[in-house]
Amino acid sequence: MNTAGTEWFRFNEKEDCLPFRVLNLDEVVEYLHVTRSDVERLVHHNEIPFEMQGERLIFRQNEIDAWASHRILGFSEEHLRNYHKKSSAKVHDLSKKHAIVPELFKPELIAPAMTSRTKASVLRDMVKLAESSGLVNYPQELVRSIEERERMCSTALAGGMAILHPRNHEPYMFGDSFVALGKSIQPVPFGSPDGATTDVLFLVCCQDDRIHLHVLARVCMMCQQTSLLLELREAQDAAQMYDLLVKSEEEVILQL
Repeated sequence: MNTAGTEWFRFNEKEDCLPFRVLNLDEVVEYLHVTRSDVERLVHHNEIPFEMQGERLIFRQNEIDAWASHRILGFSEEHLRNYHKKSSAKVHDLSKKHAIVPELFKPELIAPAMTSRTKASVLRDMVKLAESSGLVNYPQELVRSIEERERMCSTALAGGMAILHPRNHEPYMFGDSFVALGKSIQPVPFGSPDGATTDVLFLVCCQDDRIHLHVLARVCMMCQQTSLLLELREAQDAAQMYDLLVKSEEEVILQL
């Protein structure tokens, strides 16, 4: 793997990225890829989890991550576009047009014909897919963390897709950041807001959870702003699905 291209996805031991870390206002601004006034407005309207320690405003990172990922998955198209532009500009210091598909997706992380029949088996099979590529160090812990996230609120979205991710982004659970993609032969009830079943599933695992929110936004943009979902359902193999991901991201980047 080309380490130069993936360096910004990797966990930096010098940075405190532990899920139970307490963030101050400036840190949560950087973490969410938004402006200070954005966070102050959310606090003023009690729309973001926060606490007051005396006169000091604090945010618990595990609560912020759960809140932010749920919010991104529920964004309208306009809000998603705006957030994606902000996160792209903040994450990519050199170029906001940086592509993530070549660095996080691999053909061996794509399953074009999953036989899972239940939500529980989907979660296990998606982790097995990643484990088969040698990326997962503790598969049972990763499954449990994904299950905990799903119990908080389903990651299924309208249109028959879901973006699975662990509740806590513990860097020891996987050896590198990745996104796996599975297509289920039989659509599975997954708790989608439109009541539909789900057949296209992404598993997002980022060692640095500050990057996680940007990756969620990018995948949502690819699925909502291009014909990716329709084309993935028609694809016959992993190589074709990978090419469709590259094409979809190129279309999204042109919107930045």
